[in-house]
Amino acid sequence: MNARSILKPDIYLALIYRIAILLGIYALLRLGFYFINISLFPAVTAKNLFVIMLGGVKFDIAALLYINSLFILLQSIPFPFRYHSGYQKICKWIFIITNGIGIALNLVDFGYYKFTLKRTTGTIFEQFSNEENKLKLTFDFFIDYWYLLLVFILVLYLLWWLYDRVKIRSARPFKLLNYGTHSLIFLLIIGLTIVGMRGGWRHSTRPITLSNAGEYVERPEEMYIVLNTPFSIFRTLGSVKLKPVHYFDEEELKSIYNPVHNPHPDSTFKPLNVVFLIIESLGKEHVGILNKNLDNGSYKGYTPFLDSLIAESYTFTQTFANGRKSIDALPSIISGIPSIEEPFVLSIYSGNETNSVAKLLGQKGYETAFFHGAPNGSMGFSSYTKLAGFQHYYGKTEYNNDADFDGIWGIWDEPFMQFMAQKINTFKQPFFTTFFSLSSHHPYKVPEKYIGKFPKGPLEVQEPMGYTDMAIREFFETASKMPWFNNTLFVLCADHATVSYHPEYQTLLGSYSIPIVFYYPGGDLKGMSDHLVQQIDIAPTVLNFLNYDEPYVAFGFDAFAADSNNFVVNNNGTSFSLHQGDYLLLSDGNTSSALFNVKTDILLKNNIVNTLPEIQQPMEDHLKAFIQQYNNRMINNELTVK
Repeated sequence: MNARSILKPDIYLALIYRIAILLGIYALLRLGFYFINISLFPAVTAKNLFVIMLGGVKFDIAALLYINSLFILLQSIPFPFRYHSGYQKICKWIFIITNGIGIALNLVDFGYYKFTLKRTTGTIFEQFSNEENKLKLTFDFFIDYWYLLLVFILVLYLLWWLYDRVKIRSARPFKLLNYGTHSLIFLLIIGLTIVGMRGGWRHSTRPITLSNAGEYVERPEEMYIVLNTPFSIFRTLGSVKLKPVHYFDEEELKSIYNPVHNPHPDSTFKPLNVVFLIIESLGKEHVGILNKNLDNGSYKGYTPFLDSLIAESYTFTQTFANGRKSIDALPSIISGIPSIEEPFVLSIYSGNETNSVAKLLGQKGYETAFFHGAPNGSMGFSSYTKLAGFQHYYGKTEYNNDADFDGIWGIWDEPFMQFMAQKINTFKQPFFTTFFSLSSHHPYKVPEKYIGKFPKGPLEVQEPMGYTDMAIREFFETASKMPWFNNTLFVLCADHATVSYHPEYQTLLGSYSIPIVFYYPGGDLKGMSDHLVQQIDIAPTVLNFLNYDEPYVAFGFDAFAADSNNFVVNNNGTSFSLHQGDYLLLSDGNTSSALFNVKTDILLKNNIVNTLPEIQQPMEDHLKAFIQQYNNRMINNELTVK
């Protein structure tokens, strides 16, 4: 080897150089993956591909930091023995072997993708755990795709050759100051590594997962160009893999429960504007008008404006969220897809093609937009909304005034909702927009100028809930003066319930209780029904109210339909709860563990499981039908009508 061709940088520059090599290789692998499978991505343009390549860097960094965490640790520990030639040889082998595995995994999907239409995930180990001919399957794969083995050898050689282009410069004698400086650098590298693995540094940003790739694509299937296989495996290790079930044949299944919605034959589409207002942590307990029986009839609640709005709206006495986290809410509300066992957007099925109110109305010529005052990327909302078909996203970046930043989560609800009202006023009708509030999120506080203005109540969340209620009132005051107001259907609900005070809201059922309100100022949509309604009912209710005239898939019902067999379903990761009629059933899908009469036993103290077979058996069948539809449609990517 020519000594002149070898650079001798500082150990930290050498580390940066070697990570940069890997980023270059992963970019080439992404291009290779795309071009080998180009027929499966017919809509990708040169411009799309450029955005995809840029977006892929974030996922490559995360994957490479996972793969090279040991190598990075060994190179950055603040001790002089790391400069020893023998130590560096060991580090080299660790680098080559671990990254060789990562490269091999990427190359496997060059050939495997066309069969699965997904990147390989962590479920691959479970998938092949019971195969007795693993070696033969591997051998056959290499025979069929011999050229990938050749590419692997060439890329590995390139990695080896580029690694050897630098040789770490020998260290000067370590002194006390050296240890201090290198220790600080070590801590900085560890911190940057964690940030890179998470995909961001903000506390409001969840660690990136597969669905975040949706931010850089126009169609769900293109997410798999953005992603790389090691990242897909790392982020889905331990993820839930649903199992196909066949409790009923297709005809019986559809007769019990069918998530395919077909329009009435005489439907004429009504192009009303639609505005969703999703309020952070707005448990039903906080709304006075929905709790007239609390505290012996003296309960006033903490949302006086919502009380007045509900009096002019249509709502229901029994309304529920389908999850307990914000990340569960958007697919439930926008797409009619509940989270089962784990959040849908974090699952291995998040790349499935789905319906959504935004996508379906967008096909009708609606302008669609999502508003959330947090830093763009918070909670993964920008990624999900892109996949859901929203055309515009307005967050803290677009608001562009940090004077209204709450210092933690984002822009205070009051000014951000005014910004939203003014922005909506620029949209061409009809439009569909969704707002997700944030000021009633923990840690609970209000703007300094409003301290002491709102009742505190026994729960910390209730003071900021009063502030958000005021923000909603001011939004409606502004919106009511705009030309689109009377032609707009407003839907208000919570993302989930939160901490509770009254015993009625501390039960399994009460802990999911939220308001769901439909307000149409230009019509006579007023009243209250005792129908059971859940978040996944919102999408079909709105679409049916507009007389949407195409079939679609949503797991809920039209809340206004007189003949719908309404139910509420939740899953806590280990078991299901099914609320239907006056009863609540707890079951793992095969064995029921509890049955309660929620009408006579509101605190759920009297378990009557196996005592009312005429009630329990139909509920068990209904739950099994739901599980069969959900699991099989997720597995087979059948969340749309083909």
